[in-house]
Amino acid sequence: MTMEAEIGVFGGSGFYSFLEDVEEVEIDTPYGKPSAPFTIGEIGGKRVAFLPRHGRNHELPPHAIPYRANVWAMRELGVRRVIGPNASGALKADLELGEFVVCDQFVDRTTGRKDTFYDGPETTHVSAADPYCPDLRRLLVDKAEELGIKVRDGGTVVVIQGPRFSTRAESKWFQAAGFDTINMTAYPEGYLARELELCYANISMVTDHDVGVEGTAPVSHEQVVTVFNENNARLRELLFAVIPRIPPQPTDHLCATALEGARF
Repeated sequence: MTMEAEIGVFGGSGFYSFLEDVEEVEIDTPYGKPSAPFTIGEIGGKRVAFLPRHGRNHELPPHAIPYRANVWAMRELGVRRVIGPNASGALKADLELGEFVVCDQFVDRTTGRKDTFYDGPETTHVSAADPYCPDLRRLLVDKAEELGIKVRDGGTVVVIQGPRFSTRAESKWFQAAGFDTINMTAYPEGYLARELELCYANISMVTDHDVGVEGTAPVSHEQVVTVFNENNARLRELLFAVIPRIPPQPTDHLCATALEGARF
């Protein structure tokens, strides 16, 4: 089997086991080893590379994930279009448990993470004005609606450092700012993909309402696990339906031309 792929998926455990005839490949990068070996298989004629960002046994907390190595390795495999789902908390009462938010914006509240490939000497400023690929976003939203999966087109995910959760005051602050979802892993993964001119789309999968959301009942750990497992099933359904429809990245695409005019 050729150790190359055209589409990449970052996520948690449970997805790769549903691919048939998979093989694993380990990749070394200038930024160290990725979170785990890649699993490569085929869905609807498309070569797909999957990587569990937290490691095979979920041993890497959000702040310790080697984001640069993970994204760099995806490109080394030939991947040009990436989907990055995340379990997320809802910051709005009207977001339902199990709903998917295909975000169009992020807000970074992390600290100390290695979040660029361009440390010099050539100064490079890559725009993050529209950080997520519009083509991938549209494909995901349209297919989710077609499958009857509750989905929201657009939204802002605020990414916190972790591993701790927010205080009530922080949660209310994020709500007052108008953010939609909250998680610990959406940044810098998506932005690093843009720096390498890869297409990237985020799916924030709501497992609970954040601690400061008024009008919502506290969610038990058991409920979170139940919603998480249901989300994984819906995510697999969505990915298996949408991946065969993802075309090659156009050379003149927003994501593919991210470095034009970015260097001084």
